[in-house]
Amino acid sequence: MAEPLETLKLLADATRLRIIRLLGEEELSVAELQEILDMGQSRISSHLAILRQAGVVADRRDGKRSFYRLRLPSAGDRRRMIEAALGAARNDGAEADQLHLRRILERRRRQTEKYFDEVAGRLGRNYCPGRSWEAIGHLLLNLVPPIEVVDLGAGEGVLSQLIARRAKHVYCVDSSPKMVEFGAELARRNGIENLTYLEGDIEEVPLDEASVDLALLSQALHHARSPQRALREAFRVLRPGGTVLVLDLKEHQFERARELYGDVWLGFTHVDLHQWLRETGFEDIRVDTVARESMDPHFETLLAAANKPAA
Repeated sequence: MAEPLETLKLLADATRLRIIRLLGEEELSVAELQEILDMGQSRISSHLAILRQAGVVADRRDGKRSFYRLRLPSAGDRRRMIEAALGAARNDGAEADQLHLRRILERRRRQTEKYFDEVAGRLGRNYCPGRSWEAIGHLLLNLVPPIEVVDLGAGEGVLSQLIARRAKHVYCVDSSPKMVEFGAELARRNGIENLTYLEGDIEEVPLDEASVDLALLSQALHHARSPQRALREAFRVLRPGGTVLVLDLKEHQFERARELYGDVWLGFTHVDLHQWLRETGFEDIRVDTVARESMDPHFETLLAAANKPAA
């Protein structure tokens, strides 16, 4: 049968026209179409199968449910025929269908609002699918501008390798030759060319003065013999206006951390970090508690940020 005749046959059914009109306004499931049209599931599914086979309707799976939407040709006689049929049938049950459609959409909105009303004030503490610190970290790392960064006490440089995707260049400094060797090999395998691994102490950084824009000390400061000296080195290698970020443990009493993790310091207080940063010469200093572990010994994490004065 010629295409114009197929299209006319397709549009000759009033129910199919109602379905097309509804799906042109909103993506709907079979159950929602049943409710709007007050028809059985098998009848609606049969019409949808015909429309899908004709390429007028597209579907997608969402878990156990299927949703349908209108897929009109971009141009041509077939599109004009469908639009003409919809215009001619606009008053045939359209008002009642629109009323039921608005009710369905309002119910969707209320269901969403109900969830967020129930978890208001608890969302950050409750499990939320897809909301993880790892995912949020990846999102935030995409905000890194094209600057030069030094990761002090980088270990194998997992954080640095993420930052390097956006930064101009990243230097990883660590005192362990094996960490440097492993990290450099990992970067090579991942094809990261703007990442340099340097063996060295965070209290004596092997970089020139004023050579980077951002200095990171992520869970490294509590391994330093002298945290103040490590902060002075961060200050030295930063360009005027550069930023230091310190992510480290809040002061705790878990003595076994020295044996288990090689910690030299059992964390720091807000006052410690703020005072040391100020004495080093940093300004715009901020120190906040940003996390608390739910399991014993309930380690808490501090984030300190400060800027080197601009020239």
